[in-house]
Amino acid sequence: MTALPRFRQQLQVSERKVLLALGDLAMLSLGLFFVLAVRLQAAFETTPAVRRATWFVLLAAAWAVAGTLAEVYDLRRAAKLGVGPLRAAAAVLAADAIYLAIPYVTPYLHASRLTIVLFALATGGLVALWRVLYAAVLVQPSFRHPVLILGAGPPGREILAAMRSYGSTEYLPVGFVDDDPALVGKEVDGLEVLGHHRELHRVLERTGASEVVVAIPAGAPSTGQLFQALVDSHERGIAVTPMHRLFEALTGQVPVEHAGRNLAVVLPLDRPPPVLFDSFKRVTDVLMATAGLLLTLVVTPLAAVGLWLEDRGPVFYRQRRVGQAGRQFEILKFRTMVEHAEINGPQWAAVGDPRVTWTGRILRRLHLDELPQAWNILKGDMSVIGPRPERPEFVEALQAAIPFYRTRLSVRPGVTGWAQVNFEYGDSIEDALIKLRYDLYYIKHRSLLLELTILVRTLGHVFRRGGR
Repeated sequence: MTALPRFRQQLQVSERKVLLALGDLAMLSLGLFFVLAVRLQAAFETTPAVRRATWFVLLAAAWAVAGTLAEVYDLRRAAKLGVGPLRAAAAVLAADAIYLAIPYVTPYLHASRLTIVLFALATGGLVALWRVLYAAVLVQPSFRHPVLILGAGPPGREILAAMRSYGSTEYLPVGFVDDDPALVGKEVDGLEVLGHHRELHRVLERTGASEVVVAIPAGAPSTGQLFQALVDSHERGIAVTPMHRLFEALTGQVPVEHAGRNLAVVLPLDRPPPVLFDSFKRVTDVLMATAGLLLTLVVTPLAAVGLWLEDRGPVFYRQRRVGQAGRQFEILKFRTMVEHAEINGPQWAAVGDPRVTWTGRILRRLHLDELPQAWNILKGDMSVIGPRPERPEFVEALQAAIPFYRTRLSVRPGVTGWAQVNFEYGDSIEDALIKLRYDLYYIKHRSLLLELTILVRTLGHVFRRGGR
C-alpha cells in the first residue's frame, strides 16, 4: 500500500522570499496607514479611494528600489538577528526618502517634522520588528528541509557546499545515497553515505527527509530501477529535485561543469524566444544610450585634459571584442591605462593594476570609463545589460578550458550584467568559470524583473564607487 503524502511545514527558498516580501509590504502599509490616521486623518478620509491606493502602491515601488539596492532578500543576511533587521530598517529609511521626494503624488507628509519622524519610525520600526520575528522563529530547525542527496560525487559535493553556504537556514542535509559500495557507511565532506539507491525508500523513512536532490554525475549509468525508486518517492510525497535547479535557486548560477550533455541545464529549452521582451529591451537600450552619449560629451573634455597632462596619449581606447553569435566588433572606452599597456601581448586586468593612470583610476572609480560604449549600444553591438564581451584571444582560450563557454554568445553582450553585480572582477580561468555560471543564469532567466534588478544593483555599485 502506497503511503500518503506527508505533511510539509518547511518553506522553499522562493516561498521564504515571497513571505518576507509580503511581510515587509504589510508592515510598510501599516506604518503609512498609522501616520495617515493619526496625523492626516481629515485629508485621508476625504481623498478619493483610487488616489489613496496609489499612495500605498508608490511606497511599495520605492521599497522595491531601496530593498534591491540593500539586497534585503538575501536569505543568509535576513536570517541573522544582528544583520537582517538593521539592514531592512536602513532600506526602509531610503525608501521613505524616495517617497518624501515626490510630494505631489504622495500624501502631504511634509506637514510637519513630527509627521516625517513618525512616518520613519512607524515604517522602519514595523519592518524591523517583522524581520526580528523572521530571524528568531522562521529559521529554526523545524522549518528547515531535511534533504537526502542522491550521488556523493562532484555534483553531490557541490550542492552540499551550496546548501551549507547559501541555504543553511532552509536546508538540512541528512546524508548521501550512492551506489559505490566503498563509500557506504563512510563520510563524504562530513556527511554520511547511508546506502545504495535500492535502499532509497528505507533511508528516506529512517532520516525523515522530505526532498531528494538528484546529483548523479554526468555520464553515469542510469537504471530503470533508480528511475522507479524516484517515481515511488514522489508518489509518497517526497520532492524530487535535479541538482542544477536547486543550485540555481540558491546561488543564481548555472553549474555548467556538471551539465555533461544535458542541454536543459545550460539553455532555456523550456521557454520560447522572448521576442517582445527583446524588442522592448532594444528600445530602452537606444533611449539609455542616447542619454549616455550626451553625458559622454560632457565628460570627454575633462578626461582629455587629465590624460593629456599625464602622458599626452589619446582620450579613447578601441579594442576588439566578441559579440553575439561570435561577431567581432570594436569596443569604445575612455583610455584608463598608459599608452602601449599591452606591448607584451593581451593580459588580464588586475586589482590595483600598475598600468592604470591617475586619471584612469578616477574614471574607473566613478565608472565613467564605460560611457563611450553608448555608441556600441546604438550601433547594436551591445546592450546595456548582458554578459560582458571578452577579447577574441581570451574567448579562444576559455572555450577550450570551460564547457559551454560560447553559450554566453547567444545574446548581445552588455555594459553590466548579472555576473558583474554578483562577482565583480576576475583575472583567471577559475574566475571566468564563475562568471560564466552567472551569465548562463541570466540567459536562462531573462525577464523584465531580472533586468531591473541588475540595473538597480549596478546603480548601487556606481554610487558606492566600487570601480577598480
